Amino acid sequence: QVELVESGGGLVHSGGSLRLSCVASGFTISSSSMGWYRQAFGKECERVAHIRPIAGSADYADSVKGRFTISRDDDKNTVYLQMNSLNPEDTAVYYCNAGGLTTVQPMCVPLHGDYWGHGTQVTVSS
Repeated sequence: QVELVESGGGLVHSGGSLRLSCVASGFTISSSSMGWYRQAFGKECERVAHIRPIAGSADYADSVKGRFTISRDDDKNTVYLQMNSLNPEDTAVYYCNAGGLTTVQPMCVPLHGDYWGHGTQVTVSS
């Protein structure tokens, strides 16, 4: 059974940093397309970072490029999102995803047989 469990969210001041973790079970992350999505109140679900299987190359939404870094630890079957220089616009629920195909969708829910964690809240105060 596939399961994704996020952790690491919280409240941080503007300019601060957080690292999110996503522990996966039931499959191997190195063979899967993994991503971090976020959904702010009243906004669409957007993918902020994506790491490709095997080679592990990554891409980012323009809004987080240069500030966020996605990585994975294959031994721990865990994906990370290092978030630096956070600002209030980064406030959202952040979700770990496996197999997602979209960069934007209305809600952070399964659409194409992909898998989602339950999300972790990130709040950035000004």
